[in-house]
Amino acid sequence: MRIIGGKIGGIRLNPPTNLPVRPTTDIAKEALFNILQHQIQWDESTCLDLFCGTGNISFELASRGALEVDAVDIHSKCLFYVKDTAKKHDLEVITTRKADVFKFVSSCKKSYDFIFADPPYDVAQLPQLPQLILDNGLLKEGGILVIEHPSLRKLVDHPLFIETRKYGYSSFSFYHNK
Repeated sequence: MRIIGGKIGGIRLNPPTNLPVRPTTDIAKEALFNILQHQIQWDESTCLDLFCGTGNISFELASRGALEVDAVDIHSKCLFYVKDTAKKHDLEVITTRKADVFKFVSSCKKSYDFIFADPPYDVAQLPQLPQLILDNGLLKEGGILVIEHPSLRKLVDHPLFIETRKYGYSSFSFYHNK
């Protein structure tokens, strides 16, 4: 796992092997940020990384200059790794939050310019996740939501849906709050 761009671009991260995660691959992450590079001004953006796991996306966002990154996960070991690695690389814009993501989304009073969610592929509520996030007002006007999900698993239709990009077994579905 490596950071692709920004102030710590090129750094390799080696999370513990005992974390309950399936990190976004470097190839898929690079493709995602290539798509987003002309759509989001990172240094003016507040970001939310749901099911943050290893912090792979949070670190990329912070490296690219995001104003703040909220990293949410239910697993303490993941959050400890994210917090420790953020401190090691002076990525002070990352804040970790231990929470069940579905409860967090339902109660969050903040809104974001960019939201990335990479839930466990077998989570039952995965198809409804975009609707839950968007209907609870977490995405600012003009903001972008990206959900990573298995290519064979479809998400519930939503009026803000733009497109799905497939990268092997994984896909990214994009939503834009125009």
